[in-house]
Amino acid sequence: MTIKESQDKIVEDFSLFEEWSDKYEHIIQMGEDLPEMDPKYKVDENLIRGCQSKVWLHVDFKDGLLHFTADSDAQITKGLVALVISAVSGHTPADIADTELYFINEIGLTGHLSQTRAGGLASMVKQIKLYALGYKVQQAQKN
Repeated sequence: MTIKESQDKIVEDFSLFEEWSDKYEHIIQMGEDLPEMDPKYKVDENLIRGCQSKVWLHVDFKDGLLHFTADSDAQITKGLVALVISAVSGHTPADIADTELYFINEIGLTGHLSQTRAGGLASMVKQIKLYALGYKVQQAQKN
């Protein structure tokens, strides 16, 4: 599935919920379903700066693809990071770096988050993009 297809699926999934309370519950459930992060990755260098809660993000580069794992000490934040990585994990650095994550606005997420949570979400996306850009440059230098 491409990143665009993943984003379209997220938009479709969220369109099934009429109330924002149901959408929040879905986000929290995504966090609960997020695979457990290895404790060795819960280190300061994996903390995302700009988040009110603690959010750890780790990336593995394998077979030309980036695979993200994450965790947070807050339920809704863990769900938000799970939502974002569900769209991008398992794709090439170039695809991740060059793709706009439009689903965030399409599902109305930023308009329903507190300013601090919206800022934290933006920090998550920024960190993912920075990882992708770094690996994209690294790959280009090898070629």
